[in-house]
Amino acid sequence: MGESTVNIIKPAALLVAATAMVAGSTVAATAATDPDGTRVTSLQTAADQVLRGDYKPVKVTANAVDYGGLKVTDAPKGKLGAQDLACGYGHLCMIVKGTKFDFYKCQTWNVHNWTGDGPFTNNQTPGTVAKFFNQNGSVRWTSTAYQAGTATWDPIWSLRPC
Repeated sequence: MGESTVNIIKPAALLVAATAMVAGSTVAATAATDPDGTRVTSLQTAADQVLRGDYKPVKVTANAVDYGGLKVTDAPKGKLGAQDLACGYGHLCMIVKGTKFDFYKCQTWNVHNWTGDGPFTNNQTPGTVAKFFNQNGSVRWTSTAYQAGTATWDPIWSLRPC
């Protein structure tokens, strides 16, 4: 009798555990996706508010949105200066409206709704010039690597890290 009780309980326990795992996966997937199956996070929403164009994320996690040449993360909390902005070698990094932008691909990036001031670090190959453009496409300002400081983002309409 003891043997058959163990055999009955063991499959039942496995069924309960499997049901819990499936239910947990469904809940997690529902919370992490919009109706068409695209993963959505508040970080991606923040990035979308300042990126203009047809940029589709190639990887989205709870902590970062990667656009295949631009990685967007939440900026560290508190008042930050350029000395606080971690930026890998070969990258152009900045904080705009509480969001950190880490550009690592040489292309023109269209942006919008960039306002206020924020730190930047141009940690690209020495001598690489990053260009920041007005709405009409004229150069508003440039940064030659290595350079770090505080920038006024309004009005920046596009940028080219290299």
